[in-house]
Amino acid sequence: MKRIVCLFCALLLLPLAACTSENPDPTGAPTESVSVSAVPESQEPIEPTPSPEPAFYHPLTGLPCEEDLSHKKPVAVMLNNLKTALPQQGNGQADILYEIPAEGGITRMLAVYQEPEGLGLVGSVRSARQYYWEIAQGHDAVYIHAGASPEFYNTKNSQGLFTVDGVNGYYSSRDAGMFWRDRDRIPGHHYDYEHSLLTSGEAIANMLAQRELERHQEGYVYEMTFSDNAAPADGVDASTVTVPFSTYKTGVFRYDADGGVYLAEEYGEPYIDGNDGSQVAVTNLLILQAACAVVDDAGRLKVSLTSGSGWFACGGKMIPITWEKGSASQQLRYFTAGGDPLALGRGRSYVCIIPSSQTATAE
Repeated sequence: MKRIVCLFCALLLLPLAACTSENPDPTGAPTESVSVSAVPESQEPIEPTPSPEPAFYHPLTGLPCEEDLSHKKPVAVMLNNLKTALPQQGNGQADILYEIPAEGGITRMLAVYQEPEGLGLVGSVRSARQYYWEIAQGHDAVYIHAGASPEFYNTKNSQGLFTVDGVNGYYSSRDAGMFWRDRDRIPGHHYDYEHSLLTSGEAIANMLAQRELERHQEGYVYEMTFSDNAAPADGVDASTVTVPFSTYKTGVFRYDADGGVYLAEEYGEPYIDGNDGSQVAVTNLLILQAACAVVDDAGRLKVSLTSGSGWFACGGKMIPITWEKGSASQQLRYFTAGGDPLALGRGRSYVCIIPSSQTATAE
């Protein structure tokens, strides 16, 4: 009877032995059962999660921003550009810089700022000209200057225009808190009186709030198009672009491939912002040829902003373009040689307006 029971027990243990002896250990030691999950022969690659589309884009630079600024009125400030007045202050923070001859071969800048609140000092501020005001009008900008040519004062008075004048009118008074004189505005420099007028981002922002000038006029839209790939594929090499304004002033722009920007030079030296010593750097360089004519004994100019030819440099390449503006209130518009609207790169822009007799060169 005992033999029958033992045989029966042995038969019951056979399946267990089979399960544990498929890969016997050569030493005879007991082995553990290991469960291995099946691995598929192939697996679809995981697509990266796309970056979210920016909520808003800056109207003047096309860069992503966190706030809708399309309704906000910019300011346009006249900046002195005589050698003896340099360096300017706040010029490196301008969203767009326009440089145009004034008289006697000298140039001045019109610095356009979408958000003046973040600026430090701005200056030195100099006098207005009709064509600078017309460019400011195209941006629906508040125009800030210190004095003006007779031509512009005639236009201002006859049309009842509002501008912020640091020489005549309310804003020239100390009580307005808009402008002040500092003949030692840059350490180590002492300036003549006419090169000493300053304002600031805080003063500008306070003025805009007091005058309720923070919003564009109804229906205004800045129509510029921006692109992530604006460098002209069919352009000529433009590592260095030379822009002659006159026998007195030639601008030079050198492309920095690491930063993707053009670094500006004038008078044989880097063109810097006196607030922090940084060199002015821009993504877009536009050179526009315009008809210029002397209109008075002081050598002041009339600059026609109706239309013309020019060049566009971005990403180390340059192409010919055409441009048009028309009336004072209209915007500057740029076109490729084929007539298509020009798309700018995302970033700051520098617009040089030179006499039709002058030609920009690239190398």
